[in-house]
Amino acid sequence: MELKDYVFISEQLIIRMNESYFSFLMNRSFQRMTVNRLKNASIIIQDLLKDYDIRLRPLFGSEPLLLDIEIRLASFDSISEVNMDYTITLYLNQYWRDERLVFGNKSDEMILTGEIIDKFWLPDTFFPNDKSAYLHDVTEKNKMIRLYGNGEILYGMRFTSTLACMMDLRRYPLDRQNCTVEVESYGYTHADVIMRWKNGRASILDLDKVHFSQFTILDYDTISYGIYLATGVYQRLSLSFILQRNIGYFLFQTYLPSILIVMLSWVSFWINHEATSARVTLGITTVLTMTTISTGVRSSLPRISYVKAIDIYLVMCFVFVFAALLEYAAVNYLYWGKKAKKRKQKRQQEKSKRESHNDCDLVEIDTDRASPIIGLCSNSSVSCRKLTMTSLDENRQSNHVIDTQSPRIRPLVRGNPALYPSSYNRNSHPRRNRRFLNYLQTRTINLRHSILHIQDVNDIDRWSRLCFPILFILFNALYWPYYTVRPQTLT
Repeated sequence: MELKDYVFISEQLIIRMNESYFSFLMNRSFQRMTVNRLKNASIIIQDLLKDYDIRLRPLFGSEPLLLDIEIRLASFDSISEVNMDYTITLYLNQYWRDERLVFGNKSDEMILTGEIIDKFWLPDTFFPNDKSAYLHDVTEKNKMIRLYGNGEILYGMRFTSTLACMMDLRRYPLDRQNCTVEVESYGYTHADVIMRWKNGRASILDLDKVHFSQFTILDYDTISYGIYLATGVYQRLSLSFILQRNIGYFLFQTYLPSILIVMLSWVSFWINHEATSARVTLGITTVLTMTTISTGVRSSLPRISYVKAIDIYLVMCFVFVFAALLEYAAVNYLYWGKKAKKRKQKRQQEKSKRESHNDCDLVEIDTDRASPIIGLCSNSSVSCRKLTMTSLDENRQSNHVIDTQSPRIRPLVRGNPALYPSSYNRNSHPRRNRRFLNYLQTRTINLRHSILHIQDVNDIDRWSRLCFPILFILFNALYWPYYTVRPQTLT
């Protein structure tokens, strides 16, 4: 190895030693600066808290304190129609200025966490519409204070809260809801603390990053107003969300099954009317299925008095299904009613023939005893029957009259009505009631005859195949535009 090589190696070793020594000196200097800074921060905090009274708000005894609010949304967790509330996770940031905590320029800042936060004055902010809330504490309590040199303070925390939201469910599930986050000072009135949004609508951060499975956030608004209570006038901030309910879940869980059940009930119109078991089973099954769907929907909703949009739809579907079952009842009644009527007419004809034959025999016996007309009867049976029927009719007309007010035949009352008080008193009832009852009887008989005069019961099924789908389509054509196009008024 030459001398030049030794010289080069020696120079490299010297350079590396110098670099290591310089790094050592820099680290020592940084450590000293860090120690000095920590000492200075501790001294600053001790000096700030030396004469600091946590019981008094900033600017105590003078003008009101300006408290700026900023909200960063983390998530919408759930919403409950039964309890009328919703759960939200958010970051709440509060800004104010405390002249007692000035220690330098605004560029100077200290971040404080843990127990030291409780040594500073903090606003008594609360949520008036809050039902329950908790502060996240994994791994430590999620709250901090950022102290600036000019006395400005940022107080931030992360928590989950369940807030009340009074919902109008008349259009459920095709509805929109207005839910709010309300912020207010619990003890300090408007004369002590004035709460305001830090940047107006821009005070709500990360709203576009929040996704809600049940609803879509259409819009939001921030307002500020005073509220008058028995203890004074307080400043309240309100953040309102316009929420549009997502209809997809209800389409597949409620509306589509209901439509299919109604269409399934129409299958009975194509089944032979003599297949009683098949049509009755199908009708009862569809009715029970619609009842089950309605019960399931009502179980997830509060017990409110007004009618909801989904109630109207389910009730109408139930009416269509039940009407299909009643349609078969009408078909079955007419079909077997016509058969029974034919059998009854046949029996009456046979009975009238037998009575005519018996009357003829009686006339022949009587005339044989009292009159020589027996010879005529024996010569012609037809003339005998005519004579018999004529004499019977004359006998009936001489002893009975037909009451036009009643279908019954009553005996003719001869002589003075005073001799028959019971019969006379029956005719003394008011004519108005009798006319009304006779009118109802006439209308009932006419309706029964018009129904029984249907020649073919299959015509009812043919008309039902056309009328039921048309009426159901017409109902949907009115239902959906009314609840989707017509605007909803939100409070």
